[in-house]
Amino acid sequence: MRHVAVIGSGPAGYYSAEALQKEFGDDVRIDVIDRLPTPFGLVRSGVAPDHQSLKAVSRRYEKVALSETARFVGNVTVGQDVAIDELLALYDAVILATGAPNDRPLGIPGSDLPGVIGSAAFVGWYNGHPDFADVDPPLDVEAAVVIGNGNVALDVARILSKTPAEFSGSDIVAHAFEALAHSSIRTIHVLGRRGPHQIAMTPKELGELGHLEAAAPKVDIGDFPPEGDDALLEPGLRKSVTHLREYAAAKAAKRKTIDFDFFAMPVAVEGEGRVERLIVEKTRLTDDLRSVGTGETYRIDCGLVVSCIGYTTPPIEGVPYEHGRGRFANSDGVIAPGLYCVGWARRGPSGTIGTNRPDGYEVAERIKADLGNGGGGKEGRAGLDRLLESRGVDVVTFRDWQKIEAAEVARAREGSPREKFTAIADLLEARGR
Repeated sequence: MRHVAVIGSGPAGYYSAEALQKEFGDDVRIDVIDRLPTPFGLVRSGVAPDHQSLKAVSRRYEKVALSETARFVGNVTVGQDVAIDELLALYDAVILATGAPNDRPLGIPGSDLPGVIGSAAFVGWYNGHPDFADVDPPLDVEAAVVIGNGNVALDVARILSKTPAEFSGSDIVAHAFEALAHSSIRTIHVLGRRGPHQIAMTPKELGELGHLEAAAPKVDIGDFPPEGDDALLEPGLRKSVTHLREYAAAKAAKRKTIDFDFFAMPVAVEGEGRVERLIVEKTRLTDDLRSVGTGETYRIDCGLVVSCIGYTTPPIEGVPYEHGRGRFANSDGVIAPGLYCVGWARRGPSGTIGTNRPDGYEVAERIKADLGNGGGGKEGRAGLDRLLESRGVDVVTFRDWQKIEAAEVARAREGSPREKFTAIADLLEARGR
């Protein structure tokens, strides 16, 4: 019997577990370890609450979790409750699938002022992540700035723009639902250093902005290159740019505005004790499509700045780390003998949920090749259970999670699929042990 530990229960973790099952069949036992009592990682706490169809992939992970060969080991922090070297002694292979949950610092003067929030924190706040439930963003202001030109920036802008009725069917948590219902924000600026042809926004997400009840996107037609240049774009990006051109032509007037500021680089946040304005430098593109400052600046009066500029993987003691890239040091997913990584922990924050599947299958094949006819002599889960019990760690199983999920469904407000518990203590209590 081979024993594998997968650290992280998000898409990368469960795709890896699925792949290991296909490679080894019944000759494997997989422990999917997570520091939270809840599985599924960003599917639960990162996917926008009004995008419920994307969360359906968790049913695929559930099938893996309920199989004979895999189990969920929740509420266990690697590096605190158990060390990497201890796991390597217990398991034939250890896969790090911890994702990239930390915000990349904005890194400009004033970015530490109250009112500047990273997207991981802001998204975690409206999704009920226990780490960010108490963020309390300032919504008693007239304008907000969202920095970034990817789908996360779109999610943040859309959530800030929606009416309470538009959250019907979503699982946005109650504290965020109530706060957004009383928001004073009327203008959301979306800043990007480059132009419309360089965005990382997908057509579906960008198209949603055209159907908001109380908000209209605003785009300056002068920011576009000649329309004929659109034909040179790959199809998905071309569709996204078409949406932007339609918004530029529509000039719709609604109560709220989502204002796209292209060729705009934030250089400083200013305010007395809190965010009051953002100083922005205009940019231009070089021949190789890099953005460079022009020296010309302007100000945006605002009370909230959400930085959606990327994420980093938190280091783990004893694991080589690339600080410049914010990920574990690896060669094609291999960190060291017996130690592997997948997903954002391997590549950095890029791609969609499905992008993590090939990573998991590639590493599973590599583990099988590395083990060959060897392996199988280690204790695996029996040794982990003994170790965690000796340290008084309160482990959450997948059956426990199902009880938590049932409690969240039972307490949902009308029209919502669930009301998440946002505190670890409440999650643990909901098991009903």
